[in-house]
Amino acid sequence: MSEQQHEGQAGYRAWLAYHPRVDSATSKEDSLRYGWIASGDRDDTVRAAISELAEGIGAMYSELPEIHVFPTDAAGENGARDPEPDTAIGVGTGILVGTFAANERLRDIFGVEVAELGREGFAIRTREGATAIGAHTPVGALYGAFHLLRLLATGADPSGLEVIERPANKLRMMNQWDNIDGSIERGYAGPSIFYKNDAIDFDPARIRDYARLLASTGINAISINNVNAHRLESRFVTEDYLPRIAELADIFRVYGIRLLLSINFAAPIEVGGLPTADPLDADVKRWWRDRAADIYAAIPDFGGFLVKADSENRPGPFTYGRGHAEGANMLAEALEEHGGLVVWRCFVYNCKQDWRDRKTDRARAAYDHFLPLDGAFHDNVVLQIKNGPMDFQVREPVSPLLGAMERTNQVVEFQITQEYTGQQRHLCYLVPQWKAVLDFETYAKGNASPVKRVVDGSVHDRALGGFAAVSNIGADANWTGHPLAQANLYGYGRLAWNPELSAEAIAEEWALQTFGASRQVTDAVVGMLMDSLDIYESYTAPLGVGWMVNPNHHYGPNVDGYEYDKWGTYHFADRDGVGVDRTVLTGTGYAGQYMGPNAGMYESLAECPDELLLFFHHVPYGHRLKSGRTVIQHIYDTHFDGARRTEELTRRWASLEGLVAADVYDAALARFHEQAEHAKEWRDRINTYFYRKSGVPDEQKRAIY
Repeated sequence: MSEQQHEGQAGYRAWLAYHPRVDSATSKEDSLRYGWIASGDRDDTVRAAISELAEGIGAMYSELPEIHVFPTDAAGENGARDPEPDTAIGVGTGILVGTFAANERLRDIFGVEVAELGREGFAIRTREGATAIGAHTPVGALYGAFHLLRLLATGADPSGLEVIERPANKLRMMNQWDNIDGSIERGYAGPSIFYKNDAIDFDPARIRDYARLLASTGINAISINNVNAHRLESRFVTEDYLPRIAELADIFRVYGIRLLLSINFAAPIEVGGLPTADPLDADVKRWWRDRAADIYAAIPDFGGFLVKADSENRPGPFTYGRGHAEGANMLAEALEEHGGLVVWRCFVYNCKQDWRDRKTDRARAAYDHFLPLDGAFHDNVVLQIKNGPMDFQVREPVSPLLGAMERTNQVVEFQITQEYTGQQRHLCYLVPQWKAVLDFETYAKGNASPVKRVVDGSVHDRALGGFAAVSNIGADANWTGHPLAQANLYGYGRLAWNPELSAEAIAEEWALQTFGASRQVTDAVVGMLMDSLDIYESYTAPLGVGWMVNPNHHYGPNVDGYEYDKWGTYHFADRDGVGVDRTVLTGTGYAGQYMGPNAGMYESLAECPDELLLFFHHVPYGHRLKSGRTVIQHIYDTHFDGARRTEELTRRWASLEGLVAADVYDAALARFHEQAEHAKEWRDRINTYFYRKSGVPDEQKRAIY
């Protein structure tokens, strides 16, 4: 369904809605600044930037700018009529956009001040009757166009602009967990926009609009299929599927996004008919080199392979007694001559705990597997490390592997889709969680080594690093199911570009662009977003426990229900207490994987932050937190408080009736009502469980509860 067919449906345009400016007098005055858009570039990406500027300016100011850009054979398209912009823009004011190489006037306006922009950076300056957007490459010009529109949509003064920006991270990647049957693993917003009925089946207009959303926040790479690549997805590297995949790559390329594929490590067996997938086997190496050549013949700027191996029954090099570096490097060699990357996920664990075994610890797995391999990976391999050691829980510590590998490229992996955080039925703005991860001090090199500097490569002087995240979009009209879940998609891209942005500033940007300039709406939505993570945590995951979800689908409270947790081994709740002893002295030793003061902080019962207490320590129910409350009282109080605050979220949203589009309002209100009821279920199930487990005498239970 095209964007035009989606018009009027809840939230399809998302933060690219380009609402009309509400102050008509100011709007008219500002619109005079943008009478034309001109460029000497003929590149498709610059054309996309011009198209976006024309649409945005036209919608916000009710005046469509004239376009002086394209060759004469494009006359009539979007008003294009003049191939020589430098001679056509002498009258009035407008926007000059493009690359410095193709636009002499841009070179004159910016001079030598833009040498530091790099490949993807841009500069914006108002000078000589023009708003100039300049970059060294077409994609930089595109990012600059989106940035100008963001400034205008959020109410910035368009006069006297002086902006220089470049992304902090080289790789800013989206992982689609879409399956060829049209389903999405951990997808909560409808079926896939890429696949249907075991075929690559997509609407080019919808894919283009998704590319626009991603590019507007600076995303530059996308893997288009599930990391759990199964039978048919294994064939994506063959000529049977490459023509259609190339069509997708063509769309994303215009918006500066390189396409990658998730591969099945056993594809040489499943697809190639070989007897082995041993990464050191000569025939296996040759098979992958041939597949790489086929792919690059179809997609010259193909990004590379994303790999999940030796985890959750996925095949990998362990099958053949090989290590992960040997597996990754074999693929890296196949891609190296073409400029491709291997993005190798570190989500590897080979243990299932038993209630009698309190030493085996899944949290240790990634560090134990990969740290000994530091320096063994080729330069075109990057390790994709989950933000925490477990699996995207609402509260877990930062993975100790981040920063520990000095000679290996690393990206941090987040999960935008809300697998354990309400599945887009509950409001849970994840940017504050991600900010806490990025700001966490690893002590990799003294006290100036936060995660954000580890993954951008600066701490260990690595050339390649960045962000990856699991997408939360599907074929729902509003992309994300819950209309406000769009804020997580937007926020991820903005943080990947600039991790110094605050969670609140990102929320305000998103709200103003999505709902328009009403301060009542913006203030209410930003407040709800900023409160939502704490609210969700309070009625679900006490003091860093997590995992207390129904098996397989991971929605709803089930204290011992997690599929790898038949005996409560993710919380070890018994009559004596609750929590997992991960200390070096008496527990699994996980706390010792951290560097510097962090190891001592987590080892110490007195110093460990309360919010992670039960992740690192097994304590009696009567243990007093820094707040003065006992653990059992905290569990009880927070679950009641979370349920109450969730009802308040519903009332806060209800106050916006008539101020936001009716379809968006209704879609979100239904979700808030569901969240409020479900929070009560969490409250009652969790409190009842711990009431029974705690072994507190009945008279004390009555006093507590």
